[in-house]
Amino acid sequence: MPSIDIQRPHNLPLPEARAVVDKVAARMHEKFDIAGRWEGDVLHFSRPGVNGQIAVGSDAIRVHAELGLLLSPLKGMVEQEIRRKLDEHFA
Repeated sequence: MPSIDIQRPHNLPLPEARAVVDKVAARMHEKFDIAGRWEGDVLHFSRPGVNGQIAVGSDAIRVHAELGLLLSPLKGMVEQEIRRKLDEHFA
């Protein structure tokens, strides 16, 4: 399975960075029916065809996702959208 692994530095306090990730997760649920659950400072998400996690650190956000076979051809587009969202919220 193809995977996506992106890390982006940020300057937000940890609770604020986590709130931003929570807001993005709510939007992912609305748009793509992606379920998420927090374990500490890591948001685990999944739906058929993709699963992964968003780790919120004190100075960086790390997104890791495993794509299923149906989403494999869209890896570049998915990765580009993740980078765009990270830049939008954490640049």
